[in-house]
Amino acid sequence: MNQSAQTLASTDMFRPPINRAMRSLDRAFFRKDVYLAAACVLDSKQIATCRKELHSDILKLERLPPIRSVPLNVSADKNSKCLLLKPDTQIEDKSSWSPKLHNLVESQQVLLTPFHLQLDYNYWTYHDIISAILPEDEQDEIPVGFSVVGHVAHLNLRDQYLPYKTLIASVLMDKNPTIRTVINKIDDVGEENEFRTFKYEVLAGPDDMNVEVKEQDCIFNFDYSKVYWNTRLGTEHQRLVSKFKPGEAVCDVMAGVGPFALPAAKKKVWVWANDLNPESHKSLVANANRNKVNQFVRASCEDGHSFIRSSSYRLLESKRQITLRPKVSRTARTTENQKPFHQFPSETLKEPSVFSHYILNLPASALTFLPNFIGLYNGHDHLFYPHVAAKLPMIHVYCFSTKSDDNKAEEAKICGEIGRQLGYEFEGTGDAEMEIWDVRDVAPQKRMFCASFRLPAEVAFRKWCHAQ
Repeated sequence: MNQSAQTLASTDMFRPPINRAMRSLDRAFFRKDVYLAAACVLDSKQIATCRKELHSDILKLERLPPIRSVPLNVSADKNSKCLLLKPDTQIEDKSSWSPKLHNLVESQQVLLTPFHLQLDYNYWTYHDIISAILPEDEQDEIPVGFSVVGHVAHLNLRDQYLPYKTLIASVLMDKNPTIRTVINKIDDVGEENEFRTFKYEVLAGPDDMNVEVKEQDCIFNFDYSKVYWNTRLGTEHQRLVSKFKPGEAVCDVMAGVGPFALPAAKKKVWVWANDLNPESHKSLVANANRNKVNQFVRASCEDGHSFIRSSSYRLLESKRQITLRPKVSRTARTTENQKPFHQFPSETLKEPSVFSHYILNLPASALTFLPNFIGLYNGHDHLFYPHVAAKLPMIHVYCFSTKSDDNKAEEAKICGEIGRQLGYEFEGTGDAEMEIWDVRDVAPQKRMFCASFRLPAEVAFRKWCHAQ
């Protein structure tokens, strides 16, 4: 047998048994006996030395510790161990031994002995088990991608895998101990619901969609069946929040349960957070309280079009301020002669009169909300540079487009559509304050982007009429 054939045979030794007719998970079926050679170290004090010497000979497989107890039929030090060797090492064929193994055997530091290794369902991975069950012609795109939201695994199975959905869910839950419920989406997000929720079926576990998610040092609790949440946007949430500075005011027009709003509020950013979905609003309020940022979050439940204007006008009249008491440890109070708590310096923060940022995170239609910025600050130009230091706000609007290697065509298309909605011609991404950020791929020919740009003065101060 040549070397490549030996390698293939060795690999097959550790694969699970195959049963492509299985439709109900039989965990007991997945058992396998593997017979190997092992090097028993006769002196327990030499285990580390022998392991180092036999580094190239030892079996190296994930989840299979190479150091094992000595078989009962071998006489050795009670603390001795044996080292599992690669499958191509044969006890009766000395030509398969490496020079170092040969020397250790000859010097009676190790003794070669057969070793019976038993593998079962717990050893193999989800991919291993599913590969042994699915038909060979369905192996190209084995379902391995899924979202985890709290204790819920969210699948989006293709039609060809639906006959195996219960099997897939059972194995997935077995191999991921934190998952208690597995669901499969049965429509497109937003297909029948303006709140971006979706229909689903439970494949394994209880129908419990009340989840807890941790992101950016915040805890979010919500009913996943009633609100929108996308775990894959965690990095994007963090990226955008990093742009906000303490003391700024941010208008989150489609806030959901608060993945932008709460981390921003933790930075002492004033957030006006809105969502049309009453369930999202309820969770947003509860999460703000739980994370102790409710002082910085003003939650609303109204249409996003009207909220852009109403929140901006209300902020102009707002005189809110917060006095933050210092967090003083008992140790600090003791070292400062136990002076009363109120004597420690406090911090008073005043809410600004204008927003520094607007977030429009509704990719399917957010661009159509942009006309609400036309004339938003008509008659209020004195609130902005050059009259004062404050600049006009940055708009962060999410959208979908096509895919290309360099995104140049997509960037031009997005800039053009933003300009069309605002009645303003941008210079494209060459504009000093226009950025088109590639967020993520959402489908083979579909990509999500975030366009960030400063609201042009010509748009902000333009005379506005309701007909627009």
